[in-house]
Amino acid sequence: MLEHFGLPHQAARLSRAIEATTAAGILTRDVGGTAATEDVTKALFDALTI
Repeated sequence: MLEHFGLPHQAARLSRAIEATTAAGILTRDVGGTAATEDVTKALFDALTI
């Protein structure tokens, strides 16, 4: 969606944050993890602020 709005750098940054979060094993139950939605959101936020 970010790319659609002409924000390719932000889209890439968000994709990297998602990849880092999932690689760290921070996943919600629907995809095999144990984290709450709030935990995933915090991890994504933390990855974006690095």
